[in-house]
Amino acid sequence: MKSRLPLDRLTWSRWRTAVRAFATCEVGGRAKALFAALFALLLAINGLNVVNSYVGRDFMTAIEERNMRGFVTKALLYIGVFAASTVAAVVYRFTEERLGLLWREWLTRRLVALYLDNGTYYWIRENAEVPNPDQRIADDVRTFTASTLSLALVMLNNTFTIIAFSGVMWSISARLFVTAVLYAALGSALTVLFGRPLIWLNYSQADREASFRADLVHLREHAESVVVLRREGQLGERLQRRIGDLVDNMKQIIAVNLNLGFFTTGYNYLIQIIPILIVAPLFIRGKISFGVISQSSMAFAYLLGAFSLIITQFQQISSYAVNVARLSALAEGVEQAAGRGVSGIEIDATGTDLVWDHLTLRSPHEGRVLVHDLSLSVSAGRRVLVTGPGEEGRLALFRATAGLWHAGEGRIVHPPPEAISFIAERPYLPPGTLRQSLTRTGQQAQVDDARILEVLGKLGIGSVVARADGLDAERDDWDDLLSLGEQQQLAVARVVLGAPRYALLDRPTTLLGADDAAGALALLAAHGITSVTFAPDAQLAAQHDALLDVAPDGTWAWQPTREENPAHERS
Repeated sequence: MKSRLPLDRLTWSRWRTAVRAFATCEVGGRAKALFAALFALLLAINGLNVVNSYVGRDFMTAIEERNMRGFVTKALLYIGVFAASTVAAVVYRFTEERLGLLWREWLTRRLVALYLDNGTYYWIRENAEVPNPDQRIADDVRTFTASTLSLALVMLNNTFTIIAFSGVMWSISARLFVTAVLYAALGSALTVLFGRPLIWLNYSQADREASFRADLVHLREHAESVVVLRREGQLGERLQRRIGDLVDNMKQIIAVNLNLGFFTTGYNYLIQIIPILIVAPLFIRGKISFGVISQSSMAFAYLLGAFSLIITQFQQISSYAVNVARLSALAEGVEQAAGRGVSGIEIDATGTDLVWDHLTLRSPHEGRVLVHDLSLSVSAGRRVLVTGPGEEGRLALFRATAGLWHAGEGRIVHPPPEAISFIAERPYLPPGTLRQSLTRTGQQAQVDDARILEVLGKLGIGSVVARADGLDAERDDWDDLLSLGEQQQLAVARVVLGAPRYALLDRPTTLLGADDAAGALALLAAHGITSVTFAPDAQLAAQHDALLDVAPDGTWAWQPTREENPAHERS
C-alpha cells in the first residue's frame, strides 16, 4: 500500500487553475462581490473583538472598584458590542455559505460536463486508475469548495487578528507576546509531527468507504439476480472484507488521533493559565488594574489562536489535503481520457458511407492480431452481416467503429453521430420517461405520439406504453418493468424514430431470438436505414446483402449475396 499522498507541484498547479477559473468564469463577478463582503465583515468582526477586549477590561475594573455607575454603563456597552458582533457573525456565515454554494454549483456542473464529454466516463472506468469518480464529483467537490473558502477565510481572519491584537498584547506585556509566538511555533511543529500520518490514512479511508458503498449499491441494483442465483454468500464475504478494511484503517486513524489529542488538549488547557501566570504578578505589584488580567487572557487566546492555525485546524487541513489529492487524481483521469487518442486508428466522422481503410485491430495486452488489414466500403442501402468464428475480431470491429477500441492502426470513416447509431448486445434505458428513451435529445417535439405508437406496434411491444403509465411518466425501474428483449426492441425503436443512415447491431439474436431480430432488421430496412449486423453465425444471412466472415487469425473474406447496389472491396 502507498504511504505518501500524491501532492506534487502538478496537484497544486491544478488547484490554482481551479481557483482562477472560478474567479474568471461567468459567475466570477458575483463571487468577487461576495468575497469582498466577507472581507469587510472580517474587518468588522475583528474590530469589534478589539473593542470588546477594552470594554471587558473596563467592565471588570468597574466591578473591582465597586463603581455601580461605571458597571451599568460598561454592561450596556458590552451588550451593544455583543449584539453588533452577533449580527456581523451571522451575516458573515450566511455570505460564506452562499459563496461556497455558488462555487460548488459552478464546479460540479463543469465537472459533470467534462465527465460526460466524448465518453470520458467510459475511458476513466476502462483505465481503472481513478476509483469512485462519482463520489469525487458529488462529495469531494462539496468538501473542496467549502474547505478552500473556509481555510482561506481562517487565514485572512488570523492575519487580521494578529494585526489587531499584537498591539494590545505588546502594550500589556512584551514577554506575554513573545511567549504566545514561541508557544504557537512549538505547538505547530509537534502537531505536524504527531498528526502527519492522518493525511494518508484519511485518503485511504475515503476510498474504502466509497468502495463499501459501491458494493452495497451493486447489491441493491442486482437484488433479483442475487436472490435467484443465491450469491449472497459470495457478496457477503466481499462486503465483510470491505468492512474489515475500512475498520482496520479507521483504527489507525483513531490511534493517531489519540496521540494527537493528548497533545492538543493539553496545549489548549495551558492557554487558559499562561497569560494569568505572566500578568497576575503585575497586578499584585500594583502596575496594572484587575481588568487587564481578563483583557490579557482574551488577547492571548485570540492571538495564540491566530498563530496556532496548524494546531486548531489540523484535522481540516489534513482532510483538505486528501480532498485536493483526490480531485487532482480525477482531473488527471479526465486529462488522460481527453488525450487517449494515441492509437494508430484514425476516426473520420464526416463521411457519407461506412469505410474501413487498411484497418488492423489487435488485442490491447498481447498485441495479437484480431482483424488484419480490412479495407471495405459499405455504401448506404447495402446490408452487411459480419460473422464467422473470429468472435474477438467481430467485437473489436464493432467497438472500434464506435470509437471504443484503440489497439491497432488504420482508418475508419463513418457519417456524423446523428447519421449512425449503435445497438449494443445489452440494452440500456436511462432513468426518465419512455418518450425520452425513444427519442434523441431535443427531438421529442419532432416525433408525435402516433408515430411512436406505430413503430412500437410494428415491433410487437405496444403494450409497454400502458405498463410505463404512458409516454411521459418518469421511471427509474426499467429493468424491473421490462424484459431484456423488450428493452432491446425499444433500442431498435429509438433507431427507427431517429432515422440515421446506418445502424450497427451487436449480436441482436442474443436477446431477441432469430425471428424478432429478423423483424427488427426488416423494419430498419423499410425505413431506409442500412444495417451492419455483428453475429456469431449466418442465421440472419437472408436479411443481408453481403457477408463479412472474420476468422480467428484476423483474416477475412467478403461474400456478396446480392448483386444490386453492391458494397465494394477497397484496394
